[in-house]
Amino acid sequence: MTTTTSQLLETASPLSPEQHQRFVELASTLTPLQKVWLSGYLAGSTEGAQLPGPTATSSTEGATLTVLYGSQTGNAKHVANDLAEAARARGLTVSVTDMADYKPTQLKSETFLTVVVSTHGEGDPPESAEKLHRFLASKKAPDLSGTQVTVLGLGDSSYEFYCQAAVDFEDRLRALGASVVAERLLLDVDHEDHVAGWVEATLDVFEPELNAVTPAGGTVVQMPGLAAAPTAYSRRSPFLAEIGEVQKITGRMSTKDVRHVEISLEGSGLTYRPGDSLGVFFRNDPEAVDALLEVLGLDGTEEVTLGESTEALREVLLEDLELTQSYPGFVQRYAEAAALPTLAELAQDKAALRTFLEERQIYDIVHEHPARLGAQQLVDALRKMQPRLYSIASSQQEVEDEVHLTVGVVEWQGFGRDHLGGCSGHVRRSQEGDRVKVYVEAGDHFRLPQDPSVPVIMVGPGTGIAPFRAFLQERDALGADGDNWLIFGNPHFTQDFLYQVEMQGYLKSGLLTRMDVAFSRDQAEKVYVQHRITQHGREVFDWLERGAHLYVCGDATRMAKDVHAALVEVVAEHGRMDADAAEDYLSALRDGKRYQRDTY
Repeated sequence: MTTTTSQLLETASPLSPEQHQRFVELASTLTPLQKVWLSGYLAGSTEGAQLPGPTATSSTEGATLTVLYGSQTGNAKHVANDLAEAARARGLTVSVTDMADYKPTQLKSETFLTVVVSTHGEGDPPESAEKLHRFLASKKAPDLSGTQVTVLGLGDSSYEFYCQAAVDFEDRLRALGASVVAERLLLDVDHEDHVAGWVEATLDVFEPELNAVTPAGGTVVQMPGLAAAPTAYSRRSPFLAEIGEVQKITGRMSTKDVRHVEISLEGSGLTYRPGDSLGVFFRNDPEAVDALLEVLGLDGTEEVTLGESTEALREVLLEDLELTQSYPGFVQRYAEAAALPTLAELAQDKAALRTFLEERQIYDIVHEHPARLGAQQLVDALRKMQPRLYSIASSQQEVEDEVHLTVGVVEWQGFGRDHLGGCSGHVRRSQEGDRVKVYVEAGDHFRLPQDPSVPVIMVGPGTGIAPFRAFLQERDALGADGDNWLIFGNPHFTQDFLYQVEMQGYLKSGLLTRMDVAFSRDQAEKVYVQHRITQHGREVFDWLERGAHLYVCGDATRMAKDVHAALVEVVAEHGRMDADAAEDYLSALRDGKRYQRDTY
């Protein structure tokens, strides 16, 4: 007798008969793409959940290494998972949890703890780590005597407060009584080559202690989760995708150059959800690379070694090395390799060096300080190219095997030459049919509500509109009946209204319940999105009171802070509370995943 999948589910599943029947009915209606999406969705929603697993042969479970990560772009998450995989390979029990999903009160129960956290902006923890960061600094933080801790920080050395979030976490954990059992490691953006050694060293520290408290005969219990749909492509192995369209969507007189980009994912198996980002590995400007080789007197055909591969210098400069974003490490290494005392002296003055780097690309530094050095010396002075992350501006329910981006081209004039951003410059140079290496980075902290009837407020000035285009496409395709409110801003209505026809179409169809715009330069007094929030404060607060989810996407330096200040003002005024209570109100929304931000 043949057992069907449905019968197997019915006999082995923990679902009730009613749930089972509803599941079978739903599964029979799904397309292959929808089944892949559902698999990934369930994997994300069960991350960190304590699901039923094998029963240990011993009555006492072994000690657990808890790994907490706080990630803005996915790097800290990947490092944490690398540590977990290596720990499991050694037969150790390990629990990996996003700080956003971790209950801070559990800290008092931890014995072995590793923190992996990135730094966002000027020394701030990432969005997902803010709750735990605040808790550790509060009076509610517990005595952690007896807890053993290691910390790894990820950051960007071009910023003043390099890896400050990791320093803060370790300092606070130590102040609460935890024992830091290994020196913290702070890694720059080119961290990949250093992670494996840190993983092994960390486990070497913890393994004897973990085994010492594991009862004799104990069995490691690994909690199973639902795996996301497998794909061969990731940051470490990106997909070579074809560019279908690059269209400028700002007017001829605009001060901004914004491009709508359509990329084909056909044949990749890559899936994404609204709120995810696309990682893009770009190609440096060939003309700028040739000029760099000329000023250094180097032959682009000379072979150099990068990692374990050997290639022609010009190709390595085009494909693999960072030549736009400048950073202190390059100045130091280049000055030493080229014997440039003036540049070496500048590298010792951190404040002056930071000012110097803010205005210059790698190209500028070399053109201002030309020298004779070997091809390999140049390669060794540079760091590996890092992909740029762009909020995805489409729903796969709508565009299927495509992914859309909204890219603002970074450009300026200085030091006698035109400047373009690394990736945005590549986008502007791209033609239909060109190829680019991409991968999907999950945006676990920027998600539409599971209930399609829940209202949403979307605040997205400039290219911050990108994920909200995806949100609206998704809600339209799924027939979601929740109200949608978009607050969009840019300099000029006639030049900078991104996706104007689409947004006005959604407004006409009723998908957009309301739309408020702030075109800052169309009147004498500048008007920004935060002004629209306070102007319509009563309605904003009413939407929040009836359960709306609030999303903010865009510039972290000023816009997100100004919007938050406006929200505090609105909640205080219309909720009849003081500023501290209004902050608590918004913190509760964030903890409940009803106030989410995607900032950069």
